[in-house]
Amino acid sequence: MRKVDTARTALTDLVLALTLMTRLPMPRLPRAAFECQAGAVWAFPLVGAVVGVLAGAAGLAALALGLPAPVAAGLVLAVQILATGAMHEDGLADTADGLWGGWTPERRLEIMKDSAIGTYGVLALVLTVGLRWAALTVLMPQGGAPVVAAAVLSRAGLPVLMRALPPARAGGLSRQVGAPTHNSVSLSVVLGFGLGWLAVGPPVLAPVLTVLLAVCVLALVARARIGGQTGDILGAAQQLAELAALLALCAV
Repeated sequence: MRKVDTARTALTDLVLALTLMTRLPMPRLPRAAFECQAGAVWAFPLVGAVVGVLAGAAGLAALALGLPAPVAAGLVLAVQILATGAMHEDGLADTADGLWGGWTPERRLEIMKDSAIGTYGVLALVLTVGLRWAALTVLMPQGGAPVVAAAVLSRAGLPVLMRALPPARAGGLSRQVGAPTHNSVSLSVVLGFGLGWLAVGPPVLAPVLTVLLAVCVLALVARARIGGQTGDILGAAQQLAELAALLALCAV
């Protein structure tokens, strides 16, 4: 009975994580499930695997049809954006505007909450999407595995950031979700590394290090400028980590 309950809980966590982090059609969950969001963070790498497989398959299909690698790379990005509703890109833009657009932590948080996008946000999106496109153009002829590895690793580090930094807002979504447990964080890291290894093998070590560096740098900046993390910071962390992983895979 306990094994059945554990399997059911794990499945609920996965569906909850997919519901929170994608726009993919999912079974409707009871309201009580959303009160345990912090417990579902271990499944973030699995969300990355789903998004990565869908995006990688689109890129491979484009190559099979004879389309050039830059087009295949663009389709990979398009599927990722459609699957996630561009929520991570939105977080990156808000983070760039807020962290560099205000003089006080309070003003920076105000800017991050504003739905308008400023110069820093536009430039952050142009640069990161452009670099991801360029990296994917190099990687797609090698297959879809690098896409999956980058998607998995970039989400595996988010629970670490959630546990390491306190919520920056008194009543924000991060505070409502709460800090994940040590076990959930550890499982996310192990899953991320394991799935990344299955995807690309020993070369996964390079993107693991660059993802760690990207998340740590953003965490230090966020702590210094707004005193903690927000949903936007997590979105930015995913984007920067994915870019770091793709660039590392290009270099190995």
